Amino acid sequence: MTPTPVSWNAALARRLSRQALDRPAPAVGSAGIADLAAAMMGAHAQVLSAAELSLALRLDGVTRSDVRTALWADRTLVKTFGPRGTVHLLRAADLPWWTGALAAVPGSGGGLPEPARMTPEQTDDVIAAITDALTGAELTADELTEAIVARTGPWAGDPVMPAFGTMWPRWRQALHTAAHRGVLAFGPDRGRKATYTRPQCTPQPARTALDTLVDGYLRAYGPATSRDFARWLAAPEPWTARLFRQLADRARIEEVSFESVPAWVAAGDTGFSDFPAGPPRGLRLLPYFDAYVVAGRPRERLFPGAARTRALSGGQAGNHPVLLVDGVAAGVWHQRRSGRRVVLTVEPLAPLGPRARRLLEAEAERTAAILEGRAELTVGPVTVGPHA
Repeated sequence: MTPTPVSWNAALARRLSRQALDRPAPAVGSAGIADLAAAMMGAHAQVLSAAELSLALRLDGVTRSDVRTALWADRTLVKTFGPRGTVHLLRAADLPWWTGALAAVPGSGGGLPEPARMTPEQTDDVIAAITDALTGAELTADELTEAIVARTGPWAGDPVMPAFGTMWPRWRQALHTAAHRGVLAFGPDRGRKATYTRPQCTPQPARTALDTLVDGYLRAYGPATSRDFARWLAAPEPWTARLFRQLADRARIEEVSFESVPAWVAAGDTGFSDFPAGPPRGLRLLPYFDAYVVAGRPRERLFPGAARTRALSGGQAGNHPVLLVDGVAAGVWHQRRSGRRVVLTVEPLAPLGPRARRLLEAEAERTAAILEGRAELTVGPVTVGPHA
């Protein structure tokens, strides 16, 4: 059978539509916010305010407070370690398959010297201690360290892990493993300190969970190759290549011709109704590490021309907030808060016509409303660097 041809514009239009970036989706409470997080395969939340904006900008009438309510009050979202081992907001109902899938991804072996590493047996002991300590509790890292050392021994607290100008205790190399086994997630911050708690989660079997993970990724970001998936997940490319071959053999994924290059979509996700007929349209201000730019490939098409050097940082997407026009990076932006004022500076990489300027002004107003403030827009150079 000849693979279905898919153009770049058709793929862009579908990605925008499925993530509600062509037009905001109707707001339907905390469940709707969680459903949107599922559609985009999680919101990067290393900086929680960026995740709040990532989700809210895709929904009509939603503010950052609504996202916080979904996360901390209604618990339809969960903050935990997601793809690439980075902090994400995920739909809480999806945590069983997320944990089952992420636990099945081969590790890199770590960069710690041999004396600092934990044995598999020590890792299991730490995971058991975390499970016990976090049951019905919300503990800071220091409190969790004390609880783990009390249950395992002083070796778990040895400061052997270089981190942010200090040394972390040995047990923290098992932090991601604990999350991926479903026994650790983030609780609400206590002042300036993060807390951890134990979610209600039983990880799914690896095969079922990986089927769901790949299906969700391809529906959000396909067509894509196994190499694209490996980069998004921070997984070994030979492993993802084998996984995709197995999924193809089981008819779980389907090959297409993406701009004449072999790529994959979820099985049956190739009909005309699955790809919008019109070209990609819309203008959005995407925050740091928005999932659309981090996961989208091929990167040279998503960041064309001057965007490749201006909106990427060492080839990495997400370090700069992105002005998105018709599905591709078209500039960078920055926000600064001063009381109720949200001062937005937007640097387009090409002149904006009258229509695009009107859309930008409306998007700036909407961004400020999400942040529960009042917009002040300047179109001009962004003088701060990444992560500013």
